[in-house]
Amino acid sequence: MPLDKPYLDVPGTTIFDTEQARRGYWLNQFCMSLMSEANRERFRADERAYVEEWNMSDEQKTGVLDRDFNRLIGLGGNIYFLAKIGATDGLSFVQIVSSMTENDEEGHKAMMLAGGRSPDGNRYLSEWEAQE
Repeated sequence: MPLDKPYLDVPGTTIFDTEQARRGYWLNQFCMSLMSEANRERFRADERAYVEEWNMSDEQKTGVLDRDFNRLIGLGGNIYFLAKIGATDGLSFVQIVSSMTENDEEGHKAMMLAGGRSPDGNRYLSEWEAQE
């Protein structure tokens, strides 16, 4: 019997639940491998060869190579693991997450310091449907 997941009604949000964890297991293991300087060097030297060593889907491998963090989250990536890819590229966490939004780094920092995005009209997809 499938679990009731009322959180699937949150627009623009992928919840990292057990299903996502299972989907992204090898992707997240790959990211954790980047904790080792030797592995970061191997990855930087030949990214394609390094990702091919991992039991990720082709879509996950392409997402890593393209640095498509939003897509990787949809494919089971956890942002705290994915950040290791960005850190390998020399990016800060703010740079990584701002690349996933419509804001540049400074715009993202300013938005967050001002309290983040307004939840008004963004709580549930059913709110959007009611407005149409």
